[in-house]
Amino acid sequence: MIVITGAAGFIASFLAEQFNKDNENDLILVDDFTKENKKVNHLDLNCHKKIDRSEFIEWFNSNGHIVDYVIHLGARTDTTEMDYRIHEVLNVKYSQDIWNICTSKNIPLIYASSAATYGMGEHGYKDDHDVVQKLTPLNPYGDSKNNFDQWVLNQKITPPFWAGLKFFNVYGPNEGHKGRMASVIFHTFNQIEKTGGMKLFRSHHKDYKDGEQLRDFIYVKDVVSIIEFMYKGSITSGLYNVGTGEARTFYDLAKLTFLALNKEPNISFIDTPEDIRNKYQYFTEADMTKLKEQGYNSPFHTLEEGVEDYVKNYLST
Repeated sequence: MIVITGAAGFIASFLAEQFNKDNENDLILVDDFTKENKKVNHLDLNCHKKIDRSEFIEWFNSNGHIVDYVIHLGARTDTTEMDYRIHEVLNVKYSQDIWNICTSKNIPLIYASSAATYGMGEHGYKDDHDVVQKLTPLNPYGDSKNNFDQWVLNQKITPPFWAGLKFFNVYGPNEGHKGRMASVIFHTFNQIEKTGGMKLFRSHHKDYKDGEQLRDFIYVKDVVSIIEFMYKGSITSGLYNVGTGEARTFYDLAKLTFLALNKEPNISFIDTPEDIRNKYQYFTEADMTKLKEQGYNSPFHTLEEGVEDYVKNYLST
């Protein structure tokens, strides 16, 4: 049995779908399954059991003997939520409960960390355990993820294998419920459909032109490939970056969305909202050395390939 938390959400639902395609249906799916805007993500998944998030810890304590693996992707991911206590409940305390049960019952654990832990990138983007204590995230979400990473690294007793995945900018199918937090591709597609154009944030940094802010965008299919590699393989426990290792501009992202729709790019710029302007990242790029040294050698989708597949085979249909 494989437990997948956050199973009504973006990455976890796509992972469960991929497991189903591989004829792996012994899944225990955990989430709040009552939200209407997420039902499309999980209604057709084959599984052994669905468990409400609020009931899972008690169930896991009593039934851990039937669980072979936990992939904990459930989290509060809203970077605009400024109340740390809200993030702490799921991203720290709930995760600690899962960790402790996995440890006591000898169950391997993969969990979701985040590239938001890197803050402004003052210490680079290398998934080095020695730098975790120095990191200063830009918001309570990033703080909660980094605080859990720090807690994990201080544990003397651990699951037989564990990996914390520092997700960079993931895009792809099943993100429609995320609202403001959905990818720029998703928003570009919908703006084009509605208005015929796309508005990107203007640069407020002298070293970057409008639209040339850089992010490490990774297609959700590559994220799932990395998780499956860890699940099936034998690698060293630790924190791992999950990006492509190649930063691209938001302008590229928007332009490619237009091209995938066979339209001429119509891109304009608006001021970055003041509430996020002072903490806006102008560059992120994952150092993928550690994962590659563990034997992961599958090619990543280029931004061109990922956007075309997402727009033509998912958003447009």
